[in-house]
This record gives sequence, structure tokens and C-alpha cells, in this order.
Amino acid sequence: MNAPARIPSPARRGRAATILARLLEQRTGQRLAADREWRIDTAIRPLLAALDLDHADALAARLEKGGDAGLEERVVDALLNQETSFFRDAGVIESAVEAVRGAAVPGARQRIWCAACATGQEPLSLAMLFAEAGGTMPEILATDVSAGAIARARSGAYSHFEIQRGLPIRRMMRWFGDEDGKWIAAPELTGMISFRRQNLVADPAPAGGFDLILCRNVLFYLSPGAREQVLARLAKALRPDGLLLLGAGETVIGQSALLRPSARARGLYERMDRDAAGPPRVYT
Repeated sequence: MNAPARIPSPARRGRAATILARLLEQRTGQRLAADREWRIDTAIRPLLAALDLDHADALAARLEKGGDAGLEERVVDALLNQETSFFRDAGVIESAVEAVRGAAVPGARQRIWCAACATGQEPLSLAMLFAEAGGTMPEILATDVSAGAIARARSGAYSHFEIQRGLPIRRMMRWFGDEDGKWIAAPELTGMISFRRQNLVADPAPAGGFDLILCRNVLFYLSPGAREQVLARLAKALRPDGLLLLGAGETVIGQSALLRPSARARGLYERMDRDAAGPPRVYT
């Protein structure tokens, strides 16, 4: 049995934190601010135990040797903030769905992109809202930079703790089944969602034409340059009359010349050039 990982000394923590934070930014574009370095010890503790290493400095030294892409990926996965829950900011996500459904063309299948979907609770929340509302079901693409998170999301399996976070009992009983202590999402939901690994900073955006893009609580981890680059990709992937939903503390104002607050859907954003695309759809 591995001994518990020791908390490194302040000097040791500083060196290790620099190396780990640099790797995270190189791989994902996400910055680990100095005042959030405390997360490193907690985030990598299970990985240190699995590798039989007793402190972060030993892990940093192994990374410096290079040549181990698998280890680098495991470190990045450990450092990523995968905080999520079902119906996170429920009123916001419900309003976004209502706005998009109100603009649906009868018989046409709408497209939604959940960027940085973590372990899948957000796209499943969307799928539940659309399924309960009836009508033509949308195509939902869910992406994340973490291979581990995408594998978890694709499984549709959640612990008792995860299933109770934000999910009312009636929805839990309707849309999930208890199998060997795990709650498994109904095929009716998972069949609406395609999961794919995608790096918002380094990879091209999925083929465009999305009616709604959700990219919540990601931009504030990025450098200004990376943020502008990601917003440009999101704008390009939207339909001319599509809508973008960001996190509560995020905005396009002063960040992108390609997007603006929507005059048709409060709290959402739209492309600057949408006026040239003809009469707008009516969002409510």
C-alpha cells in the first residue's frame, strides 16, 4: 500500500507548481493563477499515490525528463477543474433552451454544442429539457479536452453523490436507472448526444451551423490571446442567428469583435454579422 503523499515544502511547491502549471497551459491554454496553486496538492494527490511518488517535486522531475506523453496526459487530467452538476444555474440553461426552441423551424433538427462538457451533466440536462418539451429532438455535440472526462460522460454512469447534485427526484427516477450502485442515463438521452475529445485552444471547431453553443466557466482560465482565439472559433461555429451562452462571470465585451450581447435573448450572445444574414428568427 502506498504511503500518503507528503505536502511539499514551500520552496519545493513553487518549483513543482511552475512545471505543472506550464504543462497545463501548453496542453490546454488554461492558466493556473498563483493564488490558486493550492489546488495542485489536492488535485495530484491520487496520482502521486498511484505512481508511488511521495511529493509533487518528484512528479515534476519525472515530467522534466520528457518522453512520457501518457504521464503528461494524466497530470493534465488531474489538474483540470471538472466541477459540474446537473442543471447548473438551472434558470439560465432553461432560458437558453426556451430561446432556441422558440426559433425552431418545424421539422428541422437543431444543433447544439456543449464545449468543455466535463463529465456530461450539462449535455444530459439539455437532453432532458428537450425530451420533456417534445417535438423534434436536437443533435447535441459534447466536447472536452480531457479524455478521462469524455469517457466518463460517454458512459452515462453517475454515483449517488453526483446524481443528487442539481437533479430533482422526479427527473432522476424518470431518466436514470440504478445498476449496481451507479445511476445510468436512459438511452433516450444518451442517443441524442455525441461525445468527442476536443481542445478549444488547439483544435479547429467542429463543423459549424450550431443553433446554440454553451461554453461556460472556461474563458476566465485562459490568457487574453487564447480567449480571443476561442471566441473567434465559437463565433465561426454559430449559425448567423445562433446563440452563445457563457458562464455567469464571463462576457464577450472587450474580448471579441465578432460577438455581441443578443438583443433577442437576454444573457446570451450572437454574431456581429448576423444582421447581414436576413430577417432574424424570433427568440422569446
